[in-house]
Amino acid sequence: MNTQTKNIMKKASNIAFIGLILSMIFVPEVKANMQQGLMKLGFFNPDLKESSLSTNLPNSNTENAKAANYKMNMLDQTGKKVSLEDLKGKVVFINFWATWCGPCIAEMPSIQKLYDRFKDNDEVVFVILEAEGNKPKATKFMEKRKLSLPVYYPASDFPEEFFRGSLPTTVILDKQGNIAHKTEGMADYSGQDIVDFLNQVIAMHP
Repeated sequence: MNTQTKNIMKKASNIAFIGLILSMIFVPEVKANMQQGLMKLGFFNPDLKESSLSTNLPNSNTENAKAANYKMNMLDQTGKKVSLEDLKGKVVFINFWATWCGPCIAEMPSIQKLYDRFKDNDEVVFVILEAEGNKPKATKFMEKRKLSLPVYYPASDFPEEFFRGSLPTTVILDKQGNIAHKTEGMADYSGQDIVDFLNQVIAMHP
């Protein structure tokens, strides 16, 4: 192999490498696939140790206890208006996401697995809240990936304690509307730890 051929192959390899790096940065699907691979290796588990089940009581002075008074309205896939007040008495798993968000795409299959574990449990409600309210894109997104998650759309401002602009963000409320857990950023929700945690939250308040 002559020097010219080697130089051409080297340039081609460099271009391919740069293309891969750029696609990881700018193409959500590629980035999501890489992140899903890391999830399978045990990275990005939700930090349930940071949850506040023991202090998260209605009469507590913690910030979380004020969640029972938070107001947030949303629309379900049929256009029906739902408020947090309507969901009192149930454990609520809220995931803020967008169709263009790579980490959101990466964690969505794990949320589907968690949802499948609890979809027949009347004490748990999943709110997969598309933060930009883009129903056509969200519907196409779910259909393309064969996901059956219940998608909602914003009909009011988000409480800052729930969402400060970081996508994805996941909030779990107990039956009294208190924040039992919050994760800003991508996480893997397919493990047994989060299943056990939700069952623990379910058992907190009869």
